[in-house]
Formats: sequence, C-alpha cells, structure tokens
Amino acid sequence: MPLNEQTPLLTTVHVVPREPRYRHSTLRRFCTIALSTTLIIVVVLFLIPINWLPHHDWNDDWDSSNATIAGQRISYRALQDILLKIPNEEKAKEWSRYYTAGPHLAGKNLTQALWTRERWQEFGVSDASIVTYDVWLNYPIDHRLTLLESKGKNREDQAYNVKYECKLEEDVLDEDPTTGLEPRIPTFHGYSASGDVTAQYVYVNFGTFWDFEDLEKANVSLRGKIAIAKYGRGFRGMKVKRAQELGMIGIVIYSDPQEDGEMTEENGFKAYPAGPARNPSSVQRGSVEFLSIAPGDPTTIGYPSKPGVPRQDTSGAVPSIPSVPISYQDALPILKSLNGHGPSALDFNEYWQGGGLGYKNVSYNIGPSPPSLKLNLMNKQEYITTPIWNVIGIINGTMADEVVVIGNHRDAWIAGGAADPNSGSAALNEVIRSFGLALKKGWKPLRTIVFASWDGEEYSLIGSTEWVEEYLPWLSVAAVAYLNVDVACMGPEFRTAASPLLNKAIYDATGLVQSPNQTVAGQTVRDTWNGHISTMGSGSDFTAFQDFAGIPSMDMGFARTVNSPVYHYHSNFDSFHWMSAFGDKSWEYHTSMAKIWALIAASLIESPVIPFSAGDYAEALGIYVQAAKAKSRKADTPNPPMYEATFQKLESAVERLHNTTVRFDREAALLQEQVKHGDIPWWKWWQKVKLYIQVKKVNDGYKFLERQFLHQDGLDGRTWFKHVVFAPGRWTGYSGATLPGLIEAIEDNNHTAVEKWSNIIEGRIEAAEASLKR
Repeated sequence: MPLNEQTPLLTTVHVVPREPRYRHSTLRRFCTIALSTTLIIVVVLFLIPINWLPHHDWNDDWDSSNATIAGQRISYRALQDILLKIPNEEKAKEWSRYYTAGPHLAGKNLTQALWTRERWQEFGVSDASIVTYDVWLNYPIDHRLTLLESKGKNREDQAYNVKYECKLEEDVLDEDPTTGLEPRIPTFHGYSASGDVTAQYVYVNFGTFWDFEDLEKANVSLRGKIAIAKYGRGFRGMKVKRAQELGMIGIVIYSDPQEDGEMTEENGFKAYPAGPARNPSSVQRGSVEFLSIAPGDPTTIGYPSKPGVPRQDTSGAVPSIPSVPISYQDALPILKSLNGHGPSALDFNEYWQGGGLGYKNVSYNIGPSPPSLKLNLMNKQEYITTPIWNVIGIINGTMADEVVVIGNHRDAWIAGGAADPNSGSAALNEVIRSFGLALKKGWKPLRTIVFASWDGEEYSLIGSTEWVEEYLPWLSVAAVAYLNVDVACMGPEFRTAASPLLNKAIYDATGLVQSPNQTVAGQTVRDTWNGHISTMGSGSDFTAFQDFAGIPSMDMGFARTVNSPVYHYHSNFDSFHWMSAFGDKSWEYHTSMAKIWALIAASLIESPVIPFSAGDYAEALGIYVQAAKAKSRKADTPNPPMYEATFQKLESAVERLHNTTVRFDREAALLQEQVKHGDIPWWKWWQKVKLYIQVKKVNDGYKFLERQFLHQDGLDGRTWFKHVVFAPGRWTGYSGATLPGLIEAIEDNNHTAVEKWSNIIEGRIEAAEASLKR
C-alpha cells in the first residue's frame, strides 16, 4: 500500500518468542545467582570481620617462649628485652645536661620545646607536634624584705632603721656552674600578689590550717600582721590562703633544716657544695595558687586557654596578699628577733616541736613582734597572658579507641631542675628512644601511645590541665591510663601513688628491673621497695587526668630518705652538678626509672586484656569507707552514732561491688589465657569475632570503671574536682584525700552534707557495679 498522509503511524507488529541463545539457560541463571550470593556471604562473613578485628596476632605476640625478632614481628618478651636494655646512663646524663643548661621558666622555653620535638622525631616518633595555650602568668620585677627597728622601744611613732636587709638570692658557687648562669631567675612565688606592706610579724610554724587554729585558740593576734612560716606539711599556696583569710597582710616562707633529716650541719655534715647538708642560702621558689580549689590557668577554670576565650575573675583562685620565699640564712635574724616575745613553740602541741635552728640560738617564739620591730615586704610582679608549649608525640596503635598517655613536665623555676623535673625529662627521652627502636625493628603497638612534655606545670599544672580540658571528649572515650613521672630521681627510695586499678602493673614492672641499691645481688626494685602505693592527691600533672577526667593515673620516682643528701627543692642548687655529685652519681636511678616506666606502659599497651584489677579498687574503697567511719566516731558532734546507718549503706554497696569485681577479674583472667594459648585457625572466624567481642567488653569495663566515680557537680566549694574517691586535701594541696566530700562534711560537722555525700558515693559505687555487669 502506498504511503500517504492518512497512513497510520503505528502498525501492528507480531512478535514471536526468541529462541534461547544457550541451552539450559534457567540452570545457568540459578548458578549465577547462587555464586554471587555465596561471594557476598564470604565478603560479609570473612573479609569484613577480618578487617574489623585488630590486625594484631595476640597469640604470637604473647608467646613467652619467643624472645626473638623474626619476620619483622616482635613478641612481647622481645619488646620487654628492648625496654630493659636500651635505657642508657650516658644518654640520660646527656639529656639532663641539655635541659639544665639554662633557664626554662613556663612560657620562656620554646627552644627546649622545639629541641624535644626534634629528638622525639629522631627516635622514631614522626607524629610529634607542639600544642600551644595562651595562659595567665606572672614574672618577677622587684622584691625586698627588711627587718625594721625603731630606737624607742614599744613606740610606733618613731622612725625605723633597717636592722637587717634580706639578700633574697642564692649564692653563686664556683663548683656549680649552674648557680651563676645568666639571666638568673629571682626568688619569687608564682601567682603571688604585688604589694608593699609593713607590719609586726608572727611565727606561724608550718602555716597549716591546724597551726593557725592553734594560734587562734592561744589568742595570738594575727590580723594586720605578717606571717613567717616554714615550708613543709602542705602546699605553700594553702599557707598563703589561710593567712589571708585570717586578715594577715603578707607572708614570708622559709626552708627550715627541720625537714632535712639527718644530713644537717647541726649533725656535723658540711653544707653543699662541700657536703650533703643544705646550703644556707637555698630558697624554695614555687606557686602559691590555691591548688586545692582548681589547677590550671585560673582565668579559664574548666575550659582550655585558647586565644579569644572568655577570661574569669581570679579572686578566690590566687592570693590577694604578697608573699616571698627566703632562705633560712635570711630567716635567722627575723626569728632571733622574736626570741622572748610571745609564747614559745614549746607551749604548743607536738606539731610545733623540732625546729632545726635551735642550735643557731632561735627559740621559736611566736610573737607578735613588739611595735618597735616590723617587717617591710615589697613584692612587684608583672602579670601577662603568654603562650606555653606542650610537646605531644603519638604512636598510633591497632586499636584507635584505646590510648595510654605518658607524661612529664619540662618547665622549671630555675636554670637547673636536674631532679625536678628534668630527671623525669631525661627518663622520658629514654622511654621514647626505647619504643622508637622497637618501631624500627617492626613493632606495631596494639594500643595508641601519646607522649607528653608539659609546659607550665610549676605554676599550676597548666599545660596538662589545659590539654585535658581541650581533649576531654576524646579522652573520656579512649584513655586507658595516664603514667606520670615528675621527679624520676632525688634519692634512693622508690615511691609511687596510683589509682588502685594500676597496682598490679606497678608490682609486675618493678619486679623486672634490677635495683640500683641492692643489698643482695640480683635484687629488683620490687625487692627493695616496701610495696606501699599511696593515694592520689595533687601537685603534678596526673591531677587533671585522675580528678577531673576519671582516668586511672599514677606518679612515681626515687625519693630521698632521712639519711640521703639534702635535695634543694626549686632552688638553683637543684643542678646538674648536685645530681652528679650527690643525687645519682652513676645515673642508674634515671635508667631504672625509664625501664619501670616503659615496662608499665608496655603492659598496658600490649596486653590484649587490660591488666587492671577491679578487685584492688573495691578493696581500697572498703578501706577508705572504714577510715571515714572511724573519723566520724571521733568527730566533735553531739550524736556520732547517727552516722552508723549511713556507713552500713556504704559498706553494703562496697561489698556488692567487691563480689562483682571478683567475678569480673576472674573472667578477665580466663580471657587472657584464651588469648595467650588459644590458637584459633583463621577460617574459624566466628570464634575470633566472639573472643574479640568478649575481650572488648571486658576492656571497656576496666577502661570506664574509674569514670563511674565522677560526680559532674564536683566537690562542695571546689567544683572543678569531680572524683568522689580521690582529691587533694582541701588544706594540704599535695597529699591525697579519700572520699573527700564525705570527709570534709564530717570535719565540718555538717550532718546534711554527710547524708548528701554518702548518697552520692553510694550511687557512684552502684554505677561502678552496674558498669561491670553490662
């Protein structure tokens, strides 16, 4: 039919079924679907789980018989061997010589921060950086302390003459080059108030809260006076705080040989540098910030000091009255001038006895000094906001959500700091150098390691506190533990303070390191140590981790004994020369500390099951509750038995927690054995997944146990401190207080607060128990 405009556009097309291209096409289609489904199942059930599991062969790594390095794999035993063999005395000495070669005040040590980062990168920690904070600090401009005397006795209206002008500086020693390094950092207090005051003065013993109570009970006039106090028995800032609260207008703090043990000039020992006794001109610098209220930058309490952040009012956090530190050489004329004025220390209780300057004709009269005898205290400080620099190094592990942090602070009040803090800095470098060598030999850590060289610790634990406040969300999820060494060595006696969760790791590591002070060949540090682990307080960089973030923490070092050479704390005489001549002549204590530190870290980093003991924590809680109960029975209250029901509840809660921790620790031990000895073939992937999930569950229980004891509202009157079990004593600053909210309520005879805190503590114990049952 010819086409025209009426031809339909669509026509009917008849379609017949297409002949199959292949025979048996239905069977082929079925096989294709079946094979594709099988491949998907293999990917989901084999490859994804294999990729999801940590790429860490737990069985091989924990084969204790394998002490060799084979196929670029390092067993745990081989890693331990590296950490025990690498720390070297000459290297520790080299690091100490560098750190003590010049002044390194907080905010004035950038070159040291850069040098530290470069060394860590050389050691193998390629991910090393500098983290900066803008913080509020003071630096000294001028100071003066003079003893004034008027010619007319007991008359205030006459002119005063200078009876004695304090030197306020330490001697330059030919034998000790550090003491003459320029610029010399003046003797001063961090966060001391500027001021110029003149007044009669009072000897206040150690200036503790209880010393001031004794003075008030004895009707000694304090208001409008200047205090002269001894260092010791508490943080210096709390001495200033209490004097200020009682209306005193200034305070002078000196180092009395009473605190020096047997190595004193009175006992016939020569003073440094000729001998081990205290140099009479030595002065202890240090912070007087109110450490028990909150550490860190006092203008940004609770959040990091970054540029542009709001700044808080500092009243209540730092002193408003001036203070100066002096030597006992300068204190002698001041104390002698009090002889015969006011009651004697002998009239007070045993805590007032034992002054070390009696042989210098000091009678330790209290005063006040007569109106004809006054002190003029002038203190001028510059306050500025300035950068500080933390050095942070990271070795990424297979398990990114489990992290161990290892830290020491770098800043010092003086050019030296051979013990505090740079014995710890030298040890930390040896720890990192050892791990770096293991990395070069093929080691890959199971957990991530963060190394930290903090700045600003001396002023108020600033560098570590600001870092924790900034990274709190991450740390709350990931941190397993924080391991701190402030002073690695100032004497021969090993001492440590720690969360009870870390007890086992400390005992195990000290049992592997040979003691530098063996009395029998082959003795380890554990053999020569009494085994006592103190409770956590404050005074070093573990504070923010333990008390604010709830991260199990520890601090350790070799301390002096009563028979050790005197350690000149925060003095120019804490020098490389003093360390070489008296502190650690062989430098073996430095390397021993590096080995212990590294081994504790390795056990926490590499053990598939975190080597904590929840049972130790529960046992410690039981002891703390019994101590609080005993204190309540001695409290000055009309009805102590009213607390019996309160403590019965706490005791029951602790008992339930203890029962749960026993089961939990047992499960953890069984899992560790399974990991160590259970050789699961790769194709039994479901067994590997099941074991991994079980291990992960136990590790989360251990990791988050300490966090259960945080109370977000904080302690009464010092809300920055969140931990209900550990905090610094409110009037000690350094030493640890257990169950602080409850103890303080008992001390204050505040029945409402006792009930409040017992309920809070009971709730946190129950939360801890529940967390281990999940």
